Amino acid sequence: MAKKEMISMLLAGGQGSRLGILTKDLAKPAIMFGGKYRIIDFTLSNCINSGVDTVGVLTQYQPLRLNQHIGIGIPWDLDRNNGGVTILSPHVKGEQGEWYSGTANAVYQNIHFIEEYNPDYVLILSGDHIYKMDYGKMLDFHKKTQSQGTIAVLEVPIEEANRFGIMNTDEEDRIIAFEEKPENPKSNLASMGIYIFNWDVLKKALYEDQKLHDNSDFGKHIIPYLLEKKVHLSAYRFQGYWKDVGTIQSYWEANMELTDIVPEFNLHEEFWKIYTYSQYQSPQYIGEEGEVQSSILAEGCEIYGKVYHSVIGPGVIVGQGTVIRDSILLGNVGISENCVIEKCILAEEVKIGSGVHMGMGDCIPNQFQPELYYTGITVVGDESKIPDRVRIGKNCVIDGITQLSDYSQGILYSGQTLMMKGSLV
Repeated sequence: MAKKEMISMLLAGGQGSRLGILTKDLAKPAIMFGGKYRIIDFTLSNCINSGVDTVGVLTQYQPLRLNQHIGIGIPWDLDRNNGGVTILSPHVKGEQGEWYSGTANAVYQNIHFIEEYNPDYVLILSGDHIYKMDYGKMLDFHKKTQSQGTIAVLEVPIEEANRFGIMNTDEEDRIIAFEEKPENPKSNLASMGIYIFNWDVLKKALYEDQKLHDNSDFGKHIIPYLLEKKVHLSAYRFQGYWKDVGTIQSYWEANMELTDIVPEFNLHEEFWKIYTYSQYQSPQYIGEEGEVQSSILAEGCEIYGKVYHSVIGPGVIVGQGTVIRDSILLGNVGISENCVIEKCILAEEVKIGSGVHMGMGDCIPNQFQPELYYTGITVVGDESKIPDRVRIGKNCVIDGITQLSDYSQGILYSGQTLMMKGSLV
């Protein structure tokens, strides 16, 4: 392979357990977002928009749909003979296979892939954040400061800094200390999990740390190791929108923000396009009695009812007399006539019978997972079915093909869970 100045290793193997039922059978980076995209599209689009044309995508948890979505990288112009996108799954090495057991361990297990391109720099990325960023500008900063490692940081309110990995810096933004979720943070510079390293420095650190930690992680191990060895690390201050959609509430909020007249995160900018794979070519259709306000509709939708302040994915059908409000409907959802759906997230291929009311009643936290479902959002998992004329409350979780007999007197009260397949997540 021809030498590359910088290649990217994109970490996309996480489960995203705080997203509950949405990631039961799906890696977090593969979840749909903003009507037509998947979360990983934003990082892949950042790469090609930044001139980074060689990307290794490290997958592990439930990778099938993610692998199918990425394919050979055509939507992102990453279908290249020299470079492009490569899926890097755990594989047999020697006599046995080995799972990725940490962010740095995943990169360590793919050192041979990196060596094929003999890069000067390696860009480490996560596949589960929503943002636009020019990695070329970060590389310019890295070179200008003569750093051996550069970490992208975001200024957060100091009262929230204890939720992040915090970089303490000197007046020239050289990193002098790193604290993981400190009780009393000395700085508000939160790590974004985006790193540029000189490859020779990173390679040595990966080999050395692997001797000490089987679960080698960038935040817990590599960054502290480099600081201990007095390696020159700098903080690159990112100015712009960045969101970790790692919880049900933050995922819902980020989608709803897109429906604003002038959204903070604009999907329509010509100079920084977000690319995705889409199998839908048919246009949207709004029926004679259909009505849509302050919403995003993807291609292939058929709207015969009313949709307000919602994000509607591709191939969704909303029946006559149905009202959708403050909700996210992912791809190929089908909703029959005369339903009311309020503040719900319906995953892909969900089918709803006629006369169903969802999102009703009091906001009672979910009885099994109150730490995940407590803000009033009801969530229905992939390929689930809900029968005619049932009423479903807030903070409910439904997964599987359900029958009328599964609902006591036709009701699933707020905070209740109905799982017809698998175990709770």
